[in-house]
Amino acid sequence: MIVTKAVRWACCLIIVVIQGIDGLDNGLALTPPMGWLAWQRYRCITDCEMYPDDCVNEQLFMKAADLLISEGYSKVGYNYVIVDDCWLAKNRSADGKLEADKIRFPSGIKALSDYVHSKGLKFGLYEDWGTKTCAGYPGVLGHEELDAKTFAEWEVDYVKLDGCYSNVRQMDKGYPEFGRLLNSTGRPMVYSCSWPAYQEEKGMLIDYASMAKHCNLWRNYDDIDDSWESMMKIADYFAQKQEFWAKYAGPGHWNDPDMLLIGNFGLTYDQSKTQMAIWAILAAPLLMSNKLTEVQPQFKNILQNKKVIEVNQDKLGIQGTRVFRDKGIDIWTRPIEPFNNGYYSYAVAFVSRRVDGAPYPYNITLEDLGLKNPNGYSIINLYGEEKSTPYCIFNPKTAVKVRVVPSGVVFLLMNIENSNKPCTENNKNQFFV
Repeated sequence: MIVTKAVRWACCLIIVVIQGIDGLDNGLALTPPMGWLAWQRYRCITDCEMYPDDCVNEQLFMKAADLLISEGYSKVGYNYVIVDDCWLAKNRSADGKLEADKIRFPSGIKALSDYVHSKGLKFGLYEDWGTKTCAGYPGVLGHEELDAKTFAEWEVDYVKLDGCYSNVRQMDKGYPEFGRLLNSTGRPMVYSCSWPAYQEEKGMLIDYASMAKHCNLWRNYDDIDDSWESMMKIADYFAQKQEFWAKYAGPGHWNDPDMLLIGNFGLTYDQSKTQMAIWAILAAPLLMSNKLTEVQPQFKNILQNKKVIEVNQDKLGIQGTRVFRDKGIDIWTRPIEPFNNGYYSYAVAFVSRRVDGAPYPYNITLEDLGLKNPNGYSIINLYGEEKSTPYCIFNPKTAVKVRVVPSGVVFLLMNIENSNKPCTENNKNQFFV
């Protein structure tokens, strides 16, 4: 009889615990996801006869997987291949299941997923929490449980759920419920939500605490377009909202300012370095959307800069912020490892909004940047050569001097130090460029 009671109590406890687990808590995306996503570069190009090299079809994603491997992207962390809108057939199958377009995806999504996995990569897929996707294909609304099971059967690793053709007032319930259904399949799937982007434009109060509980990442704002203006509009909006948004970012749940434009048409070389730096500061997902066969070496070097990627992937997961604006220079900082005796190391980006021709000289003390470790900091130029950076300790009273090109960036890593090798006057007068 005693054993029976013990078993009953144990069963009750298990039931209570299971019922209490209503968040995502899938153990995924402990650092911002990295990979390649089709939308920005390829949109919804479905005429494969007219545009054979730009068509959204299975060959596009198979080639992307091949290139992530052969061009070295996977070695530095880009390991997701994500299919965006326009992969679907216009109607569901007779038994109500989602189907891929049979002409453009003749092998089916499971075969494409298998191909991506055969390369050691992970496979992502787009859908929409609505009656239709943004391009007019079948959405998940009314078929949520079936679709979650279908994604699991296809061995999807990452689900991007958009929000067209839906009731924005119901997103607070609908998105968490779909995340629960994904979890219930037993298949680990990163869950990318879109509900704040839709509620934000309606002026609604957004429950970011729920967002962080139920999603691995979420789009906050407008889609990015292939231009400096679009990219900086997003960066500025993140800065305006940072006091509210940043506190909800961390391991397993990230704010998403949208895709990397680097290697496309709209950003210059220096502007591309700027986007990579700001996205690293923001702890943003690094999802390229470009034509990998046409990315020029200088842009590839930006995308594969290991030091910048290490900042983005910092395990503390603290989202950085814009801390100062002065004379056309925006200063962004992010606390990162190593952390010691109550002091963080920092990544610091000096971003120029100026349009005058010459690189602009700017200086500021570390103390004024909020860096107050009494033992000082060593500084590494993340876009410079290691040998160009003097190894010495900058104390909090020392001014760091930079020269920033128009619409460019100087991106510095400032590591806390325990020793003391103060910089000489010659070191102190050196500009980081």
